[in-house]
Amino acid sequence: MTVEATTERVLRLLALLQHRPSWTAAEIAAELGVTDRSVRRDVERLRALGYPVHATSGVGGGYRLGAGTRLPPLLLDDGEAIATAVSLRLASGGTVAGAGEAALRALAKLDQVMPPRLRAEVRAVHGATETLVGPGVQIDAELLVTLARACRDAVRVRFRYAARDGGERERTVEPVRMVATGRRWYLMAWDVDRGDWRTFRLDRMREAAATTWHFRPREHPDPVDYVQRAVTAAPYRHLARVRVHAPPDRVRELVPPQVGRVEDDRDGWSMLITGGGDLDWLAVHMARLGYEAEILEPPELREAAARLARRLAAMADR
Repeated sequence: MTVEATTERVLRLLALLQHRPSWTAAEIAAELGVTDRSVRRDVERLRALGYPVHATSGVGGGYRLGAGTRLPPLLLDDGEAIATAVSLRLASGGTVAGAGEAALRALAKLDQVMPPRLRAEVRAVHGATETLVGPGVQIDAELLVTLARACRDAVRVRFRYAARDGGERERTVEPVRMVATGRRWYLMAWDVDRGDWRTFRLDRMREAAATTWHFRPREHPDPVDYVQRAVTAAPYRHLARVRVHAPPDRVRELVPPQVGRVEDDRDGWSMLITGGGDLDWLAVHMARLGYEAEILEPPELREAAARLARRLAAMADR
C-alpha cells in the first residue's frame, strides 16, 4: 500500500473519530475496509501526530478521541469549514475581550489552507454581509470559560457581584446556562443563599471562581425565556403591556428580544411586554411600531400617548 493511500486512510479514521464519541475496532474496520490490525496501526499513527486517541477494552470497548495537552489539527468538512470561517469573522467584532484579535489570527490560518473553491464561497458570504454592532460590554474570555466549565461539570461558582445600588456582595450559585442578548451576557443560576433562580450580568462579576462542590442539577425554567423576562421587565421603573394588531412574527422583527417579549394574543393580535424608565419614551416607541395598538397598562402610559398625540397634532397644524 502506498504512503498516499495510508495517509488518506488515517485522515478518514480521524474524521470518523471526530464525527462520533466512540467507535469499536470492528466498526472502524468495516468503515475503512481494513483489518483490526490495520486499525490499531492507524490509531498509533494518529497518536504519534499528537491526537489523544483513547482505547477501552471489554464488551463495550472501543476508540474515542479525547483531550490532550495541546490542541491537534482539526479535520473539517466543507460545511464545517465555511461555518467556522464565517463565525470567526463575526467573532472578530464581538463582545468577548481579546477574542477579536484571536479570531482574526485563526481566520487567517484557516484562509491560508482552505481550498480555493471554499475560500471563494466564504468570501462571497463575507462580501454580501454587513454586521450592525451596537454599543456592547466586553467580557473577559477567562470568565466565559470558567462559567462554561462550571455549567458543564455542575459545580458551584463564587463571585463578587455589583448590585444596582452600587454595593458589592459575594454570591454563591449553581450555574445552568449563559445567555447572550447581543449587547450583554447573562448567567442563569440558582442562588444558594436566596434559594431562588436569578440572572447575573457577566460584566458585573468579579473574582469568579469555580468550587469543588458538585451539585445535582434541579428542574429549571427555560434559560432563554427566563433571562428574556428578567431583562425586559425587572430593571425598569415602568412595565408596559400593549396589544398590537399584528402577528407575533411581525412584531418580533421590530422589537429585539432584549427589549421586549412578544406573545400570541390570537385573532391576529400580539401581546408586547416591555419596560422603560420614561413613559414618554415608551409612548414614542409604541407609535413607531406602525400598527394599531391598545395600551393595557400602566394607565400613565395611555396619558403619555395622549400627550404625544397632542404634540404631533400641534406640529402638523403649524
